Amino acid sequence: MNKAAVSDDAAMLGLFEQLALAAGRKVMEVFRAGCSVDRKSDASPVTEADRRSEEIILAGLREAYPSIPCVAEEEAAAGVAPCSVGNMFFLIDPLDGTKEFVNRNTDFTVNIALVRNGIPEIGVVYAPCTGRFFSGRPGNAELIDLDAKGEIARRHRIGVRTGATPLTIVASRSHRTPETDDFIGKVEAAEIVSVGSSLKFCLVANGEADIYPRFGRTMEWDTAAGDAVLRAAGGSTSTLDGKPLGYGKCNQSDDADFANPYFIARGNVTGH
Repeated sequence: MNKAAVSDDAAMLGLFEQLALAAGRKVMEVFRAGCSVDRKSDASPVTEADRRSEEIILAGLREAYPSIPCVAEEEAAAGVAPCSVGNMFFLIDPLDGTKEFVNRNTDFTVNIALVRNGIPEIGVVYAPCTGRFFSGRPGNAELIDLDAKGEIARRHRIGVRTGATPLTIVASRSHRTPETDDFIGKVEAAEIVSVGSSLKFCLVANGEADIYPRFGRTMEWDTAAGDAVLRAAGGSTSTLDGKPLGYGKCNQSDDADFANPYFIARGNVTGH
């Protein structure tokens, strides 16, 4: 990658970080004040925090990059999602872990990603309740520390670890399935960490876990930002047949636009 491209990626990532912080502040305003919970057509919950966060992110992205399509969870739920996204588009999940948010757990996150040629390459995952903040672009993944004012104070380069025995598997707190339990049962002496939202990818990226298996329904906006951070940290995400998880999946014969198949995210682990 040439210097201009690296500079462009860094600038875009910087915008993602600032938009995530702004959206996170709005999410926390709603979290502290309390809000009603509505149900979308698929019966999943949605709150004022989801909507306000998405408005902030989309306004910032569309002002800075008007030619790049945006696919965002709440717009998609309302039937506004471009299926012909081309070779570059944004994926936005303004509040991943809405169930965690509603149940007053702290794992919910703000997620913004850029997909190029089917690969999530730039992404941020911000958990505003705990202050955990991860960002990634090709070849560079970071854990970000915030100061008392909620602004960026320090950055730490992160990377996946080489899996050691026992492997640590990160699993969903709210979406555990029998298939996930079967997978875990086949990994010898595995330690289990349960966490909500896209932070699962980030724990693998930061060397806190080794494998994140997902045998349950996800959409591309759920996974793109965390997947971008993981790949930037040296990890990988593949479907059950071993192929890289791809993005921009439209007109699928067996599922909705932007729906993911089951997948396994890994650090430096072989054989599982």
